[in-house]
This record gives sequence, structure tokens and C-alpha cells, in this order.
Amino acid sequence: MKQFSLYLPWLLVLAACTYGRWALAGASDIVLNENCPPGFQNSDGHCKLRNLYQMYPSLENAGVGGLKTGLPAYRDGFSPQQIDLGRYLFFDPALSADGTVSCASCHQPDRGFADGRGRSVGVSGEAMRRSAPSLWNVAFGQRFFWDARAGSLEEQMQGPLYDEHEMATNPEQLLRSLNDIPMYRELFRQAWPRDFESADAQIRLDQIYSALTAFQASLISLNSRYDQYAHGYADALTEPEKEGMNVFRSFVARCAECHTPPLFTNQQIAVIGTPDPEGMPFDPGASESLGEPTLRGGFKVPSLRNIALTAPYMHSGRFETLREAAAFYTGGRGHAVPAGEELKIHWHIWEPNLSDEELDRLVDFLQTLTDESFKPAEPLELPSGMRPVHNTIALEGVIPENGVPSDE
Repeated sequence: MKQFSLYLPWLLVLAACTYGRWALAGASDIVLNENCPPGFQNSDGHCKLRNLYQMYPSLENAGVGGLKTGLPAYRDGFSPQQIDLGRYLFFDPALSADGTVSCASCHQPDRGFADGRGRSVGVSGEAMRRSAPSLWNVAFGQRFFWDARAGSLEEQMQGPLYDEHEMATNPEQLLRSLNDIPMYRELFRQAWPRDFESADAQIRLDQIYSALTAFQASLISLNSRYDQYAHGYADALTEPEKEGMNVFRSFVARCAECHTPPLFTNQQIAVIGTPDPEGMPFDPGASESLGEPTLRGGFKVPSLRNIALTAPYMHSGRFETLREAAAFYTGGRGHAVPAGEELKIHWHIWEPNLSDEELDRLVDFLQTLTDESFKPAEPLELPSGMRPVHNTIALEGVIPENGVPSDE
């Protein structure tokens, strides 16, 4: 197992380079990738997830916090071409009403597929109510958005696409925009050849949603140093990091009861009493979207995968650092609930009274959950001919206050 862990990163780099080989193709000669992304095996034209965690028993038989715990149900089986088409769509500002933002504007690969903001910004240039959650491992998701209001990736993506403050398009405009781009019609033909046998075949909404889902479902992060340790390579973690893992799994801190390995989330909604930013009204969370009063102030438990890359933390970016976020849980049950609110605080939240050293070790451990082995290549050119918004921001080294890059 030790030998496997040592060689695996080199194999992943090679696979990632192979998968990203079309990233430099010009917009006039794009050919969708015929290879599955790293971590997937091509089975009769369908990309199937392959991971060591698939060998382990389910959570019900492994216990909370167990190292060798199996994965929950997941999305896979898309074709390589559908996944690669979704990659182009994800980075293309042509999907927004005014061509200023893309999916990648709020879900930036170098920021853990979040955006580094406490509250995300869309076409309006105004900060929205909540932060952009990471997209790593959304293939395993059961509910989506902080308030769990969507039950599938296809349903979830329609939120930002059609929200007037985010990408602000509508179904008619989206279809018109993509069907007016010859290269996109060609790429959709490559992804769904049977649907485009007729010369006048048009791109459909369900195909757009499916391609974006295919790409997002390929964003797998399960090869961190923690994972190498969990699979049997004892030297993957340092002694302080192992101490932090023991705190994380302990019945004192109880972190693993909600942030359950291997995804480091139980995918449930929890009311923890996180304070909102100064000047912001109280966010009712899932009670508003699901119509359940007991979930007032409740939000979906986020995965801690790549958590070191996605500061600031909580649904509204209330905490700037991992240390601040960890310290919140030792401040006492309901200590930050605003006056006048009577929240049904989750029963796992109590007063562990962790020491400063224990909090430091917790942060050490959380940093071992970083893994970008399968981070996809970002297109340098797009089928629309537009400049990738995310690449523009990265190259200029500046994120403007309104989130919209300038041509200056």
C-alpha cells in the first residue's frame, strides 16, 4: 500500500496532462476529448468512477469517523465528450445575460471551486446573501445550495443561470445564445451525435443541463494526504496532524459526527447558530426554502474537502480563517444566536472546551484534506470566441470589487 501511495500522485499528474490536452485548441478547431477524466474508467463510452473507497463497507457498517468507510451513491456514466463539453460551458461567459460572468466566476478552480468571497457577486455587481460553496465532490450530493432547496445538479444549476442577480439569463436567451454559435452546435453534435443527425437540429436545454452536470460530477477530490493515510500509508500525516485527526474524531470535539468521512459531511441540515456578518439581517436558511420552522437558521453541512482553499467560512463568510471557524464550536452552545431568536440548535453542538493547542491541531488536520490532483484544465479559448472571465481575472491578478473584469 505504501508503494501504491508513493506512485499514485505521478500517475494522476500524467492522467491529468493527457485529459487536458485539448485545452490549447483554438476556438475554430475544438475537438472534444475522447478520454475520461482521471479517476474514471471508460466503459463502453461511459465514464465510471474508480476509487479505493469503493472497496470499503458503507457508513452503516463502518462507524462514524472510520478511516475505511465506503462512498455514498454518486453520479457517473457520462460520456467523455459530454464531460468535456460541460467544461467549456462552465467557463464561458456566453451563458450569462450580458457576457460578463461564467459559472467559474463564482466557482474558481484555484479557490477550491469557490470564489474567496464571503458573499458572491453576479452580473449586478452587488454582493448576494450567501457565499458560493465548493463544487468538489458534488457527484455525491443529495441536496444542493446552502438551504438544500435543490434535489439534483440539473435543478441546482438553473438557480444561478436564471437568477436576476447572478447570471441573469433565461431559457429562451440561453438557447438562442448557444444555437447562434456554430462551434457550440458542432460540439453538442459530438456529445450527442444521434440527436444531431439532422442538419437543422438545435441545442436543447436538457442537453445544456446534462453537460454541465457531467463536468461537475467529474470534480472528484479523494486523494489528499488524509486519504493516503486512510488507505494505509502511515507516514502520509505528521504527528501533529494525527493528533488533530484524533481530536476531530473524538467524542469530545464530535466533529466527525456531522463532517463524516470520507466526504467529511453527513449531507444533513444543521442549526448551529452561526452569527451573520455585521449589518446583515438574520438568514432563516432552510426553514425558508423547505417550509420547516424547526430548521430556522439551518444550513447544509458543507464538506471539509479542500477547506483550506475556500476561506472565508460559513454560509455568509463570517469567519476569515480556519482557526476562527474551529474556535466557534468551542464557544458554547448557542452563544452567538442573536437576541430575539430561539433556534433549535443541533444536538451535536455543545461545549467541548477545546484548548488552544487542540484547536491548532484541528487546523493542522483540516489542511491535510487538500487534494487538487484531478483539477481540470481551464480552456484558454472558448467556442463562443469570448475571453474566459476567470482566466482574465487570474492573468490580470486583480479581482475587481464588482467581480467583473475590465478590458483596460
